[in-house]
Amino acid sequence: MVEKNNEPVNDEAQEKPKKNGKKKILIIIVIVILLLGGGFFGYSIISGGKTKEESKKAEDVKTALIALDPFVVNLSDHGRYLKMTMQLEFSDKSYEEAVKQKMPNLRDAIITLLSGKSSESVSGPEGKLQLKDEILLRANQSIGKDIFKNLYFTEFVMQ
Repeated sequence: MVEKNNEPVNDEAQEKPKKNGKKKILIIIVIVILLLGGGFFGYSIISGGKTKEESKKAEDVKTALIALDPFVVNLSDHGRYLKMTMQLEFSDKSYEEAVKQKMPNLRDAIITLLSGKSSESVSGPEGKLQLKDEILLRANQSIGKDIFKNLYFTEFVMQ
């Protein structure tokens, strides 16, 4: 034993914390590995255990776009009008024929919605996003199913 500052120093006491530190690190590593393994196992159960083939089949389902003829409508403001062209994206190409058959209903729902809007309500970016949401809701209602998943304005002119 060596004394410094009138205190005895024990070599064995210095070695024990090192061993305890290594044990703690080893335990932490084991716990982290178990948590990661458990997380992966839980994820695979929750995701339904889809195989690579099933995932690939889901990716193979292509979306389709249908272009609508331009809309020219009077806005609720006197003397203001809106010319708008858009494309609707639907989830599966098999719905294309149903969409074409319901096109008059779809156009009517959109025209009715647009003619009730003011120029202020559709002029800003927030107004356009809200208009997109409303058109998608009306379009899906007019078809009778939730077919449409997105809408793209290809022309938007207000005067």
